Amino acid sequence: MKLLIVDDDKDILNMIKIYLNSEGYEILEADNGLKALEILDKNPDIALIILDIMMSKLNGFDTCEKIRKKYTMPIIFLTAKMGEFDQILGFSSGGDDYIIKPFTPIDLSLRIKANIRRYFNYSKLDIEQPIIEIGDLCINTKAHVVTKNKELLKLTKTEFGILQLLLTNRGRIYSIEQIYEYVWNENCIINVDNTVSVHIKKLRDKIEDDGKNPKYIKTVWGVGYRVD
Repeated sequence: MKLLIVDDDKDILNMIKIYLNSEGYEILEADNGLKALEILDKNPDIALIILDIMMSKLNGFDTCEKIRKKYTMPIIFLTAKMGEFDQILGFSSGGDDYIIKPFTPIDLSLRIKANIRRYFNYSKLDIEQPIIEIGDLCINTKAHVVTKNKELLKLTKTEFGILQLLLTNRGRIYSIEQIYEYVWNENCIINVDNTVSVHIKKLRDKIEDDGKNPKYIKTVWGVGYRVD
């Protein structure tokens, strides 16, 4: 699996490269954003990018924005900045995660595995099961259509995303944070309990016979939601 490391600090770059090589990754490296974009165009199968923020020629935020115009693989920012604004700027430019310098190689490795696992699990949803039926519900993930007893249900994009996630992974419990990250396509950096719960309630009102006693979307108290 190919990883691209982008950092103008040769010591950090070499340290990361040696450690990740030992874990079986194929490492590509760049010391600035422009070179990273060139490497990426020649290696579109790169699984994840580790991206420093403070670099010459093209900083990490701008590099990330350019990458996001063509590619969707996870991007982990390396940063010496700890301010909330910097974190928000990183996520809004298209980053998936961030690690504050100094960091341990083990922490970086765990973040890499988590982001790759989440990316590949979620990116398969539409491909594996385009049409899903459960009881009197039918969801077509390609056409973005949901019917109940063959009658069309009018769901918002967010409601459809929640239903698709849970139906495609029946039996699996998703936490509120996981639902938010998948459906809103943002890292969960604030308390989003109320945001997700409100959308779950609206979705239940549309798909359930009795929204207060749901037979489809079950609440697992203290953990999250699932569809059996």
